Amino acid sequence: MTSFYVKADHFVLKDETVGAGYLAIKDGCFGAWSAEAPADGAQVIDRTGRWVAPGFVDTHIHGFFGHDALTSSAEDIAVASTALAAAGTTSWTPTTLTASTEQIAEACARIYEASVLCEKDPTAARIQGIFLEGPFFSERYAGAQNPAYLCDPSVESFRLWQEQANGIICRSALAPEREGSLAYINALINMGVGTALGHSAASFDQALCAVGAGAGSFVHTYNAMSPLHHREPGMVGCAMATPAFSELIGDGIHVSFGAVAALIHAKGWDRVALITDCLSCGGLPDGPYELGGLPIIKGGGCAHLVEGGALAGSASTLADVVRNVYDWGVVSAAEAIRMASEVPARMSLIDDVCGCIAPDRRADFNVLGRGLVLEETYVGGQLVTK
Repeated sequence: MTSFYVKADHFVLKDETVGAGYLAIKDGCFGAWSAEAPADGAQVIDRTGRWVAPGFVDTHIHGFFGHDALTSSAEDIAVASTALAAAGTTSWTPTTLTASTEQIAEACARIYEASVLCEKDPTAARIQGIFLEGPFFSERYAGAQNPAYLCDPSVESFRLWQEQANGIICRSALAPEREGSLAYINALINMGVGTALGHSAASFDQALCAVGAGAGSFVHTYNAMSPLHHREPGMVGCAMATPAFSELIGDGIHVSFGAVAALIHAKGWDRVALITDCLSCGGLPDGPYELGGLPIIKGGGCAHLVEGGALAGSASTLADVVRNVYDWGVVSAAEAIRMASEVPARMSLIDDVCGCIAPDRRADFNVLGRGLVLEETYVGGQLVTK
């Protein structure tokens, strides 16, 4: 593989943001950053005026470009990975939905197979794990989750899914009011797997007990959970009051600007992970699609259930979400970038393999222009064609 330097005005490195300089790319991995120009004869890619940022890490995403993490073949999930890389997302954790135990097991096996395929494709985003969104949720806040398969947490089922996934499940979601939730959280901690709270009618105290037991994050905060009230703070209040990470869909549709600002100011940007909750219709034209066996309709930048009209998910990319949060003036450019790379990687316990620019890490990075508009993406130091 070739080696080169990237020249730019802003670099978001691990633990710091630096100004104009040069970043070394050596055999597909990051080298050191320097303010000094490299020796004569070195290849330099001049991106003066731009930002060089870590590749985005989407840790709550159900599919893309017509391919769904729950139902698609390994080959089609790998196609989605290639399309995601072209959109600036260089790492992702395919996210399942509420389904039967057997369907989830089969999906985990296919996602693992897809992860192997992606490692062999220099143009594909890397699959860094699996996020299980369901089936341990509340009927009251099921949202687009199939109510026919909602159930109490089961460590036995999780062990089956993790076996089929060859150990790459990194996070599992549940409603903390369901019977057995605390035991489930504890069991997964002992397996090195994170848990997330969501699709829940839990009280503040129930959610607080789950965080105390080790639950590390809240699923798409505000959406599909008991709301904040001054006498019953609910799940939203617990998300704001505890150090657990909060997912946030920043498409401008799921959560209003004021609510985005309130959450970030309450927790600090470094505890808020930007996600898309993107469905398989992401990257495709508006029209009818399907989600976990339920008919949906895409339009206006998101998707709704055909029956009832509830929001089913987003059709945005992380590049869109980063630009939104920055445009709203809630955070700085560097903070918006970190909220879509470093923070979700830490939340999902995969920050050892993605989420930052550091020496010897795989050179997955984005070049962002004015207003943080995505211009180029590199995977393993190779330019990905849009």
